[in-house]
Amino acid sequence: MSEPIPAEVRAMLGRELYRERSEIEVERGYIHSTCAAAQNGNPLFWDEDAASALTGGPIAPPTMLSVWFRPHHWRPGSASERTPLQAHFDLKRLLDLPEAVIADNELTFGEPVRIGDRLQSYQVIRSISELKTTRLGRGRFWVIDVMFENQRGEFVGSDSYTAFGYRRLGDE
Repeated sequence: MSEPIPAEVRAMLGRELYRERSEIEVERGYIHSTCAAAQNGNPLFWDEDAASALTGGPIAPPTMLSVWFRPHHWRPGSASERTPLQAHFDLKRLLDLPEAVIADNELTFGEPVRIGDRLQSYQVIRSISELKTTRLGRGRFWVIDVMFENQRGEFVGSDSYTAFGYRRLGDE
C-alpha cells in the first residue's frame, strides 16, 4: 500500500506558486558574456543589422530564460538566502525526501525575449507520482514547470523539470 500524498502537498498541485519579477532587465552585457562563454557567434546575438532583419531587433538567446532569475544569494536588505526552484525544495521537505535528482529537463520557447524586457516567472507543480523504488532509493517523481512571461504578460517560454525525490534505501 502506498503512502498518500499529504493534503498540504495535494493543494499545491496545478496552482501558480512563487510568482516573481526578475531583478534585472534583459541586457546586452549579459547576452554577450553568455555567448562569449559558450563561444556562440550567432550574428543574431551580436549584429544589430542581422537581428533587425531576422527578428525585428536584438533578442536574447532563448536558452537564457533562467539567467534572468538566478538570484544572488545575498543582497542588501534581504532577510534570508534565496533558493531557485523553491517548489522543488518545498516538496523535498513536505514529503520528507531529503535527496533528489533532476531526471529530465525540457525547454519550450514562445515570444522572443528582447533587450529591455523585465520578465516574470511562476512555478507550477504538475504531478507527483506514487512511491517508487529505484536504485537510488524509495521516493516520488514530480514535475515542476517554471513559466516565463514578459512585462506584457506574453508567454516567452517554460522550463519543465522532472525530479526524483527519495530517501536512500536503509535510511528509512
